[in-house]
Amino acid sequence: MNDNLTNKKHIPSNQNNNKGKILIITSVEAEKEAILRGLQRVNPFDVVVSGVGIAAAAAKTAIQLANQKYELVINAGIAGGFVGLAEVGSIVVATEVIAADFGTETLDGFSSIDELGFGTNRYNVDNNLVLNVAKALSNAGQEVTTGPILSVSTVTGTAETTLELIRRVPGATAEAMEGFGVATAAKQFVVPMLEIRTISNVVGPRDRNSWRMKEALQKLQEVSSILQEVLS
Repeated sequence: MNDNLTNKKHIPSNQNNNKGKILIITSVEAEKEAILRGLQRVNPFDVVVSGVGIAAAAAKTAIQLANQKYELVINAGIAGGFVGLAEVGSIVVATEVIAADFGTETLDGFSSIDELGFGTNRYNVDNNLVLNVAKALSNAGQEVTTGPILSVSTVTGTAETTLELIRRVPGATAEAMEGFGVATAAKQFVVPMLEIRTISNVVGPRDRNSWRMKEALQKLQEVSSILQEVLS
């Protein structure tokens, strides 16, 4: 079962000159600082650190949405990319936000919470919003991919887990830890949500020496500068 994160009355665009507030949720302070460096003016953005993981992201996003009206929520940060779909140094804009390990293991393999009939482990992102943002980033010379972004509770560190995630979610582009939490809160408050990730490493066997976190944070700064022109 898919739930759409769509409320077309609230989607910002240059065409309708919407000046509503936009909430950006990051997991750590370094991501927030990179985004703030990219924003030449803070308005209409609030940039907030949630902490790491789905639960922390959901709680912090819900608190913000309960206390301030926002037209859009963006979960932004760095992430791991799946080989062949999102290379290190590129940007991913989510078409779906999926809790990849939200379900149960069975003798026949993994069953998602959707398959069990107890809820949903995925939210669709408004297609027009995704396309507009991806086009703006591409027009600015950035390497951009659109596709599902996975939210996981444990960062992948083996080839076996990588292959299992690819099997569960064909076409998955990137892996992070907060998007599903942000999307869940946004859904409750009927606010559109985007997830945007800059790729710092490859999803697979853990190799810290190959990570490019500094470069991914710089890319996040560049993304923020472009988003400011598109969404404000």
